[in-house]
Amino acid sequence: MSAATYTFLGPEGTFTEAALLQVPGAADAQRVPCTNVNTALERVRRGEADAAMVPIENSVEGGVTATLDAIATGQELRIVREALVPITFVLVARPGVGLSDIKRISTHGHAWAQCRLWVDANLPGVDYMPGSSTAAAAMGLLDEDAPYEAAICGPLVAAGQSGLNVLAEDIGDVPDAVTRFILVGRPGALPERTGADKTTVVVPLPEDHPGALMEILDQFASRGVNLSRIESRPTGQYLGHYFFSIDADGHAADSRVADALAGLHRISPATRFLGSYARADMQPAVVAPHTSDAAFASAHAWVDSILKGQ
Repeated sequence: MSAATYTFLGPEGTFTEAALLQVPGAADAQRVPCTNVNTALERVRRGEADAAMVPIENSVEGGVTATLDAIATGQELRIVREALVPITFVLVARPGVGLSDIKRISTHGHAWAQCRLWVDANLPGVDYMPGSSTAAAAMGLLDEDAPYEAAICGPLVAAGQSGLNVLAEDIGDVPDAVTRFILVGRPGALPERTGADKTTVVVPLPEDHPGALMEILDQFASRGVNLSRIESRPTGQYLGHYFFSIDADGHAADSRVADALAGLHRISPATRFLGSYARADMQPAVVAPHTSDAAFASAHAWVDSILKGQ
């Protein structure tokens, strides 16, 4: 069998590649860095890669909008795994550049948001130049014509670039920041349930009326399914039209989750199932006795007995 091919938000040395290397066998697989999330996912859709590792959520900044939007539209994909990576940042520059020389800093938008307090306190008045990734911003400094003097990146990137100096370490405003990454492939058999699983769906709001969101949330609440994340994103069709990206505790094979998915589909037939997969932290879902698989089976058997006149 040929080795697997993975795409990831590059270049090499990003936090995303660190997340990919948590996947068994990824270290020996072909790893293809991509300049953006859309490119990484499109290569999977076209069959050029088996799966893509992309960021989806940060403990400080919340959802990664580029990923939320990219997996909500287009040819369907499935999340098969997640990974958590602790995030720390350093400030790097070319040799000879000191803190007093910095007028512009480049990095990814999420990294910038997580270091703003440090920057405001230590480098007041500097301008921010968006970068496609933290690693790309750091590597851009190797070009003498780079339009910025410093970059914010991860320690591994800094260590791998001999032409850069680290001017400051641990500059993140939240010391325990974590980013969640997802491994996305084409639709296929679901990973086996482990008892510590997560299910992700995208639910368009079919009609904007009072209680519309409550109807969606009630499909989970009435079946005892906890939500670990819910975010609204514009569909882009017109102002005020949104979809909801939702992470629910449990697996589609769990009766309570399957029943909730069926309820969602009745309310919003365009609901998109994005996968059921093991949680990276392996925290099992808390299941009330009346929402267990046994309770659902007993309830269905009771109704069947009524219909059969028993």
